[in-house]
Amino acid sequence: MSYEVEFTSAAAKQIRKLQRPARERLLDAIEDLQDDPRPHGAKKLVGEDLAWRIRVGDYRVIYEVIDSQLLVTVVRAAHRREV
Repeated sequence: MSYEVEFTSAAAKQIRKLQRPARERLLDAIEDLQDDPRPHGAKKLVGEDLAWRIRVGDYRVIYEVIDSQLLVTVVRAAHRREV
């Protein structure tokens, strides 16, 4: 069972602005969400029904998981101090 991953326009823009090594690490981690949308270390955001976050080095990826549609939507990806 594989989830589809999509990006909001804001998240795609944030990822495009990152330097290449950080961008590639984030995209690899996001690609892994297709197989396991709640990997070890993922945390559910308090007060949100669908929102989760993962940490990738100094960066955080905020995303929503919709199990009924097998969909992962990346909402935000930025440095930890900005998220």
